[in-house]
Amino acid sequence: MSTYLDHNAGSPLRPEAKDAIARFTDGAGGNPASVHREGQAARRMLEAARAQVATLIGAEPRQLIFTSGGTEANNLAIFATLKALPSRRKVVSSSIEHSSILSPLNALENVIKVAPDREGRLSPDEIAASIDADTALVSFALANSEVGTIQEVTAIADAAPRAGAMFHLDAAQAVGRIAVNVAELRCDLMTISGHKLGAPAGIGALYVRDPSKLTPILLGGPQESGLRAGTPNLLGAVAFGAAAEAVVTHFHDEALRVATLANELLAELFDAIPGLRLNGPIRDRLPNTLNLSFPGVLGESLLIALDLEGIQVSMGSACAAGAVEPSHVLLAMGLTHDEARSSLRLSLGWNTTRNDIARAVNIIPRVWRRVSEAEPATPSSSTRSHLGALR
Repeated sequence: MSTYLDHNAGSPLRPEAKDAIARFTDGAGGNPASVHREGQAARRMLEAARAQVATLIGAEPRQLIFTSGGTEANNLAIFATLKALPSRRKVVSSSIEHSSILSPLNALENVIKVAPDREGRLSPDEIAASIDADTALVSFALANSEVGTIQEVTAIADAAPRAGAMFHLDAAQAVGRIAVNVAELRCDLMTISGHKLGAPAGIGALYVRDPSKLTPILLGGPQESGLRAGTPNLLGAVAFGAAAEAVVTHFHDEALRVATLANELLAELFDAIPGLRLNGPIRDRLPNTLNLSFPGVLGESLLIALDLEGIQVSMGSACAAGAVEPSHVLLAMGLTHDEARSSLRLSLGWNTTRNDIARAVNIIPRVWRRVSEAEPATPSSSTRSHLGALR
């Protein structure tokens, strides 16, 4: 038996996505750019999928550019903006971003990276104060992928357009887990990732409020409003659209169910593991995400032991899973090297059941006790306050 608690790395395929793939493979094969009957049928499928994904975030279909995933969407947002605004060279971001933002930013010279507080919050006032006439782009995650902290964006949404800068949100983890509407957030660009929602890996999208304001970085044909050349991943887009429609249909019930299960899991683990620590805020956090420091163990040792028991969790972003160093997010939040190395991320999703939680509650404390290298500590006051806030 297996219990999958790593939805932030990627969710299993939703049944709706599987059905869409099956229908596609039964009869589709045209290129959406072709003028013949098969090509036009493919074009209709692509545009139907675009409309389904756009509805998920309150966008117009023409504002959605399909990409190969969140990484490409983030790179497109950064470099297409800088290419379109050559007189502006400054980017404002943070030190806790996903590697698909941090790595491109490391190739640039004029980057401001705002540091978080101990719960992973970024100061919107500090970000706004960093925006000036030389700023081309303000880019950060709406919700952090490792600890789930949801950022406040109102002040940034005010300051960026005042200075003539573009405002980009990486919402790969947020979309489908909290309500996301581009008009309310007032962003110019937004990244979405299909495999976080139950679509296959290899498909994503970039919302672009005004496509005419970007300059393409991938040259070739005129696909995707001229911003992303190349024959689109039609199969991926169709499955992405089906998954997005399923998210919209089930959002309220699913969000409440997942939040309830996550809170129950957290409360039970706090009771069973003295000294357990929640990294990130108890509120204003993705309801499916628990980043926990386990006392007296190395996170990688606990992860492997849990995997052998059929519990799948992670040490943070899947894109950095091969890294030896502890999470850059946790270190930036002020955790010590040892505390960061003792942390695991548990993330629930659309197919998480109460039986999964019961099994996790039974297995995780037992495995922690087995691999623990130190005597159990008395729960800290912060742990007690977290538990009290849940009950």
